[in-house]
Amino acid sequence: MGTVTLGVSIAVPEPYGSLLQERRASFGDPAAYGIPTHVTLLPPTEAEAADLPAIETHLSQIATAGRPFPMRLSGTGTFRPLSPVVFVQVVEGASACSWLQKRVREASGPLVRELQFPYHPHVTVAHGIAEEAMDRAYEELSSYEAAWTCGSFALYEQGPDAVWRKINEFPFGGGGTTPAVPAQGGSSMDQPSLHP
Repeated sequence: MGTVTLGVSIAVPEPYGSLLQERRASFGDPAAYGIPTHVTLLPPTEAEAADLPAIETHLSQIATAGRPFPMRLSGTGTFRPLSPVVFVQVVEGASACSWLQKRVREASGPLVRELQFPYHPHVTVAHGIAEEAMDRAYEELSSYEAAWTCGSFALYEQGPDAVWRKINEFPFGGGGTTPAVPAQGGSSMDQPSLHP
């Protein structure tokens, strides 16, 4: 069956997701339309295609143990000079995202992975583009605000065309899974209220 490149993330809902994707494209980021706007829980990870059922079971169990939580984005940040990234900050919901990403990658599961950098939930709006464009992204989105209730996370697969497509969505609280429709183109560190 071969290997697949997977990622797990929280989608930024509409109308925020499309707006940030359009802004990312306007800054000249060529990856903008191949990457749905999201908060990463598992960065791109190679896995055996035959392991997908076990991976989906693992993610479903994590979602079942969770419950919806508030997410709020506000202002910008950057990982420069360490990494050429400008992002919108997650100012509420970060501890829940951290709790989730640890469980996605836990040693007893099928997605064990070490991170290149410490986990920092964020929404990328510019990556690997000219410094002037990165500065523009940082300035122009510095007053950006968005808020919603996060009710799920999703498993994505990167296609041979480098476009990320949702495979399955995992609602919190035992709502089951929601298989994706094929794409046509393209706070504090206290214990989160995510789990019972």
